[in-house]
Amino acid sequence: MNTPAPVEVGLIGAGPWARAMHARILAAGPETRLTAVWARRTEAAREIADTYGAVTAGSPEELFDRCEAVAFAVPPAVQAELAVRAAKAGKALLLEKPLGPDLASARAVADAVAEAGVVSQMVLTKRYQAETRDFLRRAREAEVTGARSCYLHGAFLGGEFATGWRLEQGALLDLGPHLIDLLDAAVGPITSIRATGDPRRWVEVTCEHENGAVSQASLSGSVRLPKPRTRIELLGPGGELVYDTSVIDHEEGWPVLRAEFAAAVRSGRPGELDARRGLRLQELIDAALR
Repeated sequence: MNTPAPVEVGLIGAGPWARAMHARILAAGPETRLTAVWARRTEAAREIADTYGAVTAGSPEELFDRCEAVAFAVPPAVQAELAVRAAKAGKALLLEKPLGPDLASARAVADAVAEAGVVSQMVLTKRYQAETRDFLRRAREAEVTGARSCYLHGAFLGGEFATGWRLEQGALLDLGPHLIDLLDAAVGPITSIRATGDPRRWVEVTCEHENGAVSQASLSGSVRLPKPRTRIELLGPGGELVYDTSVIDHEEGWPVLRAEFAAAVRSGRPGELDARRGLRLQELIDAALR
């Protein structure tokens, strides 16, 4: 059997997340090859491109011309604008969460993907971990009465990830997609959601699920902890099922994400974590904020 040629990926963004993860992982292959980088700061884009033997694109359109797929590592508003243009150019999309800064922009991205018929995939990093997939498999077999969960860290307190949109929008838009996605998948489809508190400090989210279960999620990026904490406890008549990322090696998920994205691009068939899933999460976040 012939090995498929690497998917040629262009990267939009040259910030800390682009440097630390996207460029490194996409360039590592073998399923993908980093071909071009574009960012509003040309020098930052050139630094990444030169590191991995890629081209520094002079515009998003030049980047589109040099790749089959586009990966995004930019603020949500920038992603929403450029993802629509990339989809219309016929490019597969590797999308960050949240899909956009608000529901209207997220819907525009999902609609553009559907209209163009291109493959899309969300970078919901925890979903590509073996431990997460085992937890979700076991959760499907469990009878859940209620759930408690949290996603907590101190990145908003300072450092390179304390960026403008995160400090302005807070934990619900930044951390919420991860935890709401897992609760929706593990407990059952969320039918009602509401949030209280200040997303820039601490927010509590209560979800009611299709099966009658109720879950609670605590979100904050403004608390000092030794390491980020993500934990979900599912409780019911059969006992407790716990998911805790403190035992996970997060590096193990990136090759899985890369391989599954490349396979989706080559087959033309997206997986379940596509733009439609990103829109579903944005709809829930929007409902929580109202």
